[in-house]
Amino acid sequence: MEGLGFGYLGAGIGAGLAVIGAGLGIGNVAASAAEGVARQPEATADIRTTMIIAAALIEGVALFGEVICVLLALK
Repeated sequence: MEGLGFGYLGAGIGAGLAVIGAGLGIGNVAASAAEGVARQPEATADIRTTMIIAAALIEGVALFGEVICVLLALK
């Protein structure tokens, strides 16, 4: 039980990195979508749909990373 604190620390750092990565990814997607809409306003619906799908996939990967960190912390 000596190294138990390091497991929790590693899981916390891993979950934090997953959240930071997802935030940066979704920020880049939103910035690119805003730029695309500004350049071509008539394609707003298509750009919005693509952006939402990409954001959902990024969130899924982040959630998967957080679940892995929680499972490792509870092991």
